[in-house]
Amino acid sequence: MSSYKLLALDMDGTVLNAAHEITDTTCQWIGQAVASGITVMFATGREVQSIEGYIRKLGLNSPLVTVNGSEVWSAPGQIMMRHVLQDEWIAELYALASGRHCRYWAYTVNDVFTTRNWPEHVRRPADDPWLKFGLHSDDPAVLADIRDILAKTCRYELTNSSPRNIEVNPLGINKASGLREVCRLLGIRMEEVAACGDSLNDLEMIRAAGLGIAMGNAQEAVKQAADAVTGTNEEDGVAQAIRTYLLDFPETP
Repeated sequence: MSSYKLLALDMDGTVLNAAHEITDTTCQWIGQAVASGITVMFATGREVQSIEGYIRKLGLNSPLVTVNGSEVWSAPGQIMMRHVLQDEWIAELYALASGRHCRYWAYTVNDVFTTRNWPEHVRRPADDPWLKFGLHSDDPAVLADIRDILAKTCRYELTNSSPRNIEVNPLGINKASGLREVCRLLGIRMEEVAACGDSLNDLEMIRAAGLGIAMGNAQEAVKQAADAVTGTNEEDGVAQAIRTYLLDFPETP
């Protein structure tokens, strides 16, 4: 029996391949983990609406951490807690990103806004607050400058989902903070959690989990922080990790 009771999986670059699909092999091994008694859940930077099809495909009814920890769900459709960005912060982030000619996007509870459909006014109704802001630049110097400016405000949690972007959540809110809430819900310890990821928005959960697993395609900082490195997302790295580190089961299920 596995010593890990919960497996938290990032999505893009981790459980999803380049075609944004979960392969049959990975599905089989996730099913094997669930059958062995391990709770398998997503911990993603995505908004919840974009992951519903994957949840159905895998038949999961487990907790969720979405939008890099800004939302924690006890089960699909059952929100536990939500952490929001203030309207004036979004105005500040928008001004900074647009002034540096970056592409930008942001999630609210119900919508996704991008450079193409940015609202005229950032003030949101109480039932549809801002959850996350992101910006993209191909110029590392621009990203470094923006990151330095934002870090000095002491308001924001700064991560990325690729080396060419910055993702912004409220300070202290990340996938690890979300997983701690899930552990409290399930009555388990973080030492009993295994987590897989590839980007800086996975870094805190990789560090906090009892077993932090970096994908073979992960950013170097994630690999350095991890307890183990598995195959890439094009090599069914999640399936390899389940087989090798959670089930000790060298043969296919």
